[in-house]
Amino acid sequence: MDLRDNNSPKKWKNRTLVASMEFAITGIITAFKEERNMRKHMVSAILAIIAGAVFRISAIEWLFLLLAIFLVITFEIINSAIENVVDLASNYHFSMLAKNAKDMAAGAVLVISGYAVLTGLIIFVPKIIALIFGE
Repeated sequence: MDLRDNNSPKKWKNRTLVASMEFAITGIITAFKEERNMRKHMVSAILAIIAGAVFRISAIEWLFLLLAIFLVITFEIINSAIENVVDLASNYHFSMLAKNAKDMAAGAVLVISGYAVLTGLIIFVPKIIALIFGE
């Protein structure tokens, strides 16, 4: 079935920058509402930002910390979009290709989450050690 059969191309076209932004914000809100892992990532991000403020991390450390946070959130949104498209295309029937696509998207989130954890460790472990041992 061709999606264009029932919908004119102009119906789906963003006519203005404001309309594009509205669709994008709706997508982000939908991800936060519907995806449990997105909410977990947001809690982790808030805790990392609070820790950054408490430990008064440098501008470069903020750059890497915020990069890690935004990458994880971005990858989680992409993963969720891929899962939705695969479910739509497969009509919720099992397919090894559908499973592989979903697993690979989840794997991408895992890889970037590993980067975020390492970034947090590199930034915060020395500061925590200095706080505990007074170095």
